[in-house]
Amino acid sequence: MSGISNREVAEKFDSYPDSIRNKMLFLRQLIFDAASEINDVGEVEEALKWGEPSYITKSGSTIRIDWKKSHPEQYAMYFHCKTKLVDTFKELYRDQFNFEGNRAIVFGENDELPVEDLKHCISLSLTYHRVKHLPMSGV
Repeated sequence: MSGISNREVAEKFDSYPDSIRNKMLFLRQLIFDAASEINDVGEVEEALKWGEPSYITKSGSTIRIDWKKSHPEQYAMYFHCKTKLVDTFKELYRDQFNFEGNRAIVFGENDELPVEDLKHCISLSLTYHRVKHLPMSGV
């Protein structure tokens, strides 16, 4: 798969059904786009963690994305459950997203994504260690 230098990650994307692969690649691109818009965020490291494509910066908290055969009609973006990230997202975007507990934003296969809102959530995660001490992560 072009553009993905990590072989394991590329193989994971290749394993997704065609209808989901493009959606997953879109989430991946949003992560890189959001990172490129943040001053001094550094490089985004892409790896396979817990069998899922994962993204992290030196000042951030890991973001994982995945689709599961057990829920074929949905895919998700996962955040570290011990952070305040998903609670913050719920405060800001309760009506825009579906959440899974304190760990994920879940998308339906046919959902239209609110791109700017999602990029904001991604940005908060990629800078989490800089702002975690602030109320609502500095929002």
